[in-house]
Formats: sequence, structure tokens, C-alpha cells
Amino acid sequence: MTPLLVANWKMHGDKDFVARFARAWRAPPGVDVVICPSWGYLDCAVSAFAGRGVRFGVQTTASEPSGAFTGENAAEMARDLGAAFAVVGHSERRQMFGETDAVVAKKFRAAGRAGLTPILCVGENRTERLAGNAEQVVRGQLDAVARAAGPDALRDAVIAYEPVWAIGTGETATPAQAQSMHAAIRGALPNGGRAARVLYGGSVKAANAARIFAEPDVDGALVGGASLDANEFAAICLAAMASPSATGA
Repeated sequence: MTPLLVANWKMHGDKDFVARFARAWRAPPGVDVVICPSWGYLDCAVSAFAGRGVRFGVQTTASEPSGAFTGENAAEMARDLGAAFAVVGHSERRQMFGETDAVVAKKFRAAGRAGLTPILCVGENRTERLAGNAEQVVRGQLDAVARAAGPDALRDAVIAYEPVWAIGTGETATPAQAQSMHAAIRGALPNGGRAARVLYGGSVKAANAARIFAEPDVDGALVGGASLDANEFAAICLAAMASPSATGA
């Protein structure tokens, strides 16, 4: 399975940043790359990276296709601007903007309705992990989407496992912790998750990427801060090329 590397630029960058990154970018072979800029720079990024082997996504989407929803952006709009993916349920959206499992499920359905591939983020916080409830929490997040969208919606899904305690903290789940949760996620998906891609998203850097990608159930990464540096992100992509997912080992 071809590894998938997703750059989540969060609320960073401007037109000059997009142009500089695009000029510096060298697409590594053998991996799929998706860049998720801020909504306001999606069109700019699509133009800047034309012909550079990159696809695009948005970091969140509204659940409705149109209407009187001031400040919202529909998945159909993202598709119109050149996006092919939509991140849904990122831990920051859940924590800072109060997105419940039910809201995330609606956004998952909205992305699919518009022809976008949802990148469903799931993960536990530190309290939940220390209590021994990490897998239960993650399965609950998956079940909420399966109930709303139907279990087949997760058959060939992209799932990003985010240990919330490792987001923006500099901490990273150990490779064994990541593998254990990825295997649990895959086992909870239809057909044993054989058609799904399960990404790791928790302070991934070039320095730790190879160790994470060495685990057999890690199919790529959702990369935050490290994706803001073209060379650093390319190094992470290169590490993924040697992973068991890429080589079929």
C-alpha cells in the first residue's frame, strides 16, 4: 500500500509562504502527498503546486452544502477549489471548537457527499490513556461515524490516529504504542481494515519518522508543525518510502 503523508499547515502561512514552499518542494517518489493549507490559501496552493505531484485537502468543513451559515465553508466549495480530501475531527477542532462525535460524523458524511475523501482523526487524551481507556475511546469515535454513515463508509477510509497528549507537546507515542493502537483501529474496520490507510499524527518529525513508519500497521502520517518546512516534510516522506507499508514487507 502506498504511504499517505498529509501536511496540516493549520493557521499558518501567507501567499509568499505558499510560493516559497512550492519552489522548494521536491516530490519524493512512491508516496502520496496531500497538503492542507488554510482555507483562504487553498486556491493559491493549488496554483502554486500545479504539476508538482501534490493533492490538496481542507482542515475542516461545514456539515451543510450551502445556506445561511456565516463564516462556514462547504465541502462542495473545497471540491470546487481543487481539494480532494477533508480532515474531520482533528483534536484541536474537538477540544477548541466543541466538535462532538456526532458533529464529526456529520462532517464525515458531508465530505463524502461532496466527493472528498475524509481523513478521520481519532485519539485519546492523557487522562483517558492513563485510565486504560484509550482503545475504548477510539473505538467509540469510529463507531459514531459508522452509525451515521454506515459501516461500509469506513471500509477504505483514511484514519489518522492522534494521541491527543502528543499534539503540539513535543511528545510522541512510542512505536509500540502507535502500532498497538493502529492494529486496534484496523481490527475495528470492515474487512479487517485491509483497504484502509491508518496514519499516525502526533509530533511527527524527520528525526522520529523512520522508527514510527517501521511498524507494520502505520500507513503514513498526518504532520503538523514539521510540515511547514519543505525539507523537513520531504525527509518525513522519504522515511515513509522505506516503511513496511511501502515495501510490502
